[in-house]
Amino acid sequence: MNQVTILVIVYILGLLSAAVFLDLWGSETGPKALLGLFWTAIFLIALFYAERKK
Repeated sequence: MNQVTILVIVYILGLLSAAVFLDLWGSETGPKALLGLFWTAIFLIALFYAERKK
């Protein structure tokens, strides 16, 4: 598997685990929504560097 595929799988698993355990997509998320934004920012940065290295 290449790095991009692994990054996408880790990103999806992270979002799903946050949705289940932290109720990320609940109606009263508050500051928990920032965790989703932070996780997405880390994913985009990692994706940029993985493509750049390739």
